[in-house]
Amino acid sequence: MDVNVAAAAACAIAGLGVGLTAAIAFRWSEREQSRGSRSGNGRRSTGSAVPSPLPEPALPPGVDTVLSVLRSCAIVLGDGDEVVKASSAAYSMGLVRGGAVAVEPMLALARATRRDGEIRQVELDVPRPGVARTGEPLAVSVRVAPLGSRLVLVLVEDLTERKRIEAVRRDFVANVSHELKTPVGALSLLSEAVADASDDPEAVQRFAGRMQIEATRLASLVQEIIDLSRVQDDQLLMDPEPVPVDELIAEAMDRCRQQASAKQIHIAAGGIAGLYLHGNRGQLAAALGNLVENAVNYSPPRTRVAIATRRIASAAAIGEADGELIEISVTDQGIGISEKDRERIFERFYRVDPARSRATGGTGLGLSIVKHVAASHGGTVSVWSVEGQGSTFTVRLPAGQNPASAAPAQDDRPTTATPIPAPEARS
Repeated sequence: MDVNVAAAAACAIAGLGVGLTAAIAFRWSEREQSRGSRSGNGRRSTGSAVPSPLPEPALPPGVDTVLSVLRSCAIVLGDGDEVVKASSAAYSMGLVRGGAVAVEPMLALARATRRDGEIRQVELDVPRPGVARTGEPLAVSVRVAPLGSRLVLVLVEDLTERKRIEAVRRDFVANVSHELKTPVGALSLLSEAVADASDDPEAVQRFAGRMQIEATRLASLVQEIIDLSRVQDDQLLMDPEPVPVDELIAEAMDRCRQQASAKQIHIAAGGIAGLYLHGNRGQLAAALGNLVENAVNYSPPRTRVAIATRRIASAAAIGEADGELIEISVTDQGIGISEKDRERIFERFYRVDPARSRATGGTGLGLSIVKHVAASHGGTVSVWSVEGQGSTFTVRLPAGQNPASAAPAQDDRPTTATPIPAPEARS
């Protein structure tokens, strides 16, 4: 009996020890968890606990607002070259990708500015955005400046369009100088020849005829430069007026009648009579006259040039919801235009056949004037051509209203005195 009592007492003592040990362990575990949670809330912890990351650098007050209204692309870099702030234009231009600056020269400028605090500005060529990243690079102006003690501000302005316009202007001045130099030089030489041949009436008459040709060519070039300068902005007209299409066609045919007669080229006009355009009469006459003159100059003898007019819905032509367009097409049976030349024929001073243009007195500005006149009148110009078969130039312009329709009309007959014959079918 004494043995059983002793065993029971020993078991009780052992159970009490286990319980005290478990209670102590539980209390210690709670204390450690509480200490760990306080450390995670910002207190510095000891031992193997991982410290929290440093907060990202904040922009100075008001900088974010200023950057959002800038026209230039804006990029703010931290002290580790990470992108802290970037405008949407910086991403669209491909300057920032994956949270980092993608253009190494810009990154090098930012690092140099961070070291010495000096403001830097350079012009760079950067690849165009996209998967293929092909084509001409973008011309940009990069300005880098320190922003506070840790940040660097990068401002990028796209100069691509400005550079293109400057190149076009330089080419235009160079081409104008070259084109003016040729007839002026010819007139100078011919005048000397006339002076030397003063005792030879036949030579004087021959040289005088050449001088008249060169003077006409010079006057035509100067007039086309003036016409181009008036319409090259492609701005819509402020005070347009109704212009009868029949009169424009008659004027264009009369302008080219002498050249066409010399080459035995028949000019025929047809289509709908009594149509009106809404625009500047002088510009429209110059544009249509240039198309007909080109068709005659680039056509072989004893061929045909056709001028056709019709009215079409603007929705079918240029996607407008309502309104009507007048379509004027000029078709020739000339040398045609190759596919590579078709993309450039509306450029200033560009010639498909320079030898033929110089022989006929062409300046290379006619189709450029047509393009700008169409744009300033809210229309378009297009070309269809097959080498050796001919070309068709088509101008589509907004339709105008017959001024006589506002007053009580006595009849519905076309305003032209004689109907325009319809052109023959082109094979």
